[in-house]
Amino acid sequence: MESMAMIEDERRIEGDGTPLDTWLGWPALATLPTFDLEARIANGRRVVVVAPHPDDEILGCGALLQQCHALGRELLMLSVTDGTGSHPDSTRWPPERLAATRPEESQRALACLGLDDIATIRLRLPDTQVATEKAELAFRLHQVLRDDDVIVTTWRGDGHADHEAVGEVCAKLLKESQRTLLEMPIWMWHWATPDDPRVPWHRACRLPAAPAEIERKQRAMLEHVSQCEPDPSTGRPPILSAQALARLMQNHEVVLT
Repeated sequence: MESMAMIEDERRIEGDGTPLDTWLGWPALATLPTFDLEARIANGRRVVVVAPHPDDEILGCGALLQQCHALGRELLMLSVTDGTGSHPDSTRWPPERLAATRPEESQRALACLGLDDIATIRLRLPDTQVATEKAELAFRLHQVLRDDDVIVTTWRGDGHADHEAVGEVCAKLLKESQRTLLEMPIWMWHWATPDDPRVPWHRACRLPAAPAEIERKQRAMLEHVSQCEPDPSTGRPPILSAQALARLMQNHEVVLT
């Protein structure tokens, strides 16, 4: 997850964001249609997670990944950037250190989910600048995608420039193929509010997650030390606050179909 490359509009990724209690108190969230993973991701189809930064795959679809693995679905992870832009001006986390550390954190986190052997491709595009590299990203994805892959990526309206750019590229790759796109809202839970008209709630489905799946997801995020601890060299708080993590560690995940 990154603090940079925010969309410059009213979808501000600042402060604590919408409290978890506000979301939990919204009756419509509990009545979203259930995402039937076994039916929607049929046997024989590959699931390709396209994560803008190392950790987006855990935050957005950690439970979905575990359930796909349990069903024997083939998984492929593509990390678009190495997340080197998360700590500007930091002497504790300079870009060179992040380039080495964040992929390692990601591998340890996936191991916490029981996905030690998941195939991973790192594209190493420039963090916070994916919008300028859309053509390159599309070319690189086209080289590895199959015609019937299920693509899981960040939502095109998530409020973070990298998240939106990756989502837009993946959506365009559906044309003239049998691919399916599932979008993960991540920062949306921060800036949006219940019934927010900017969110396509009509596309939202709820994937129930077992307590053990959420516990593994929580342990996985603890491996992302660079994102979950304050930076003493700049005095800044963690990139991922306790509130941000809590919103994404519920007994379900929401996907936009």
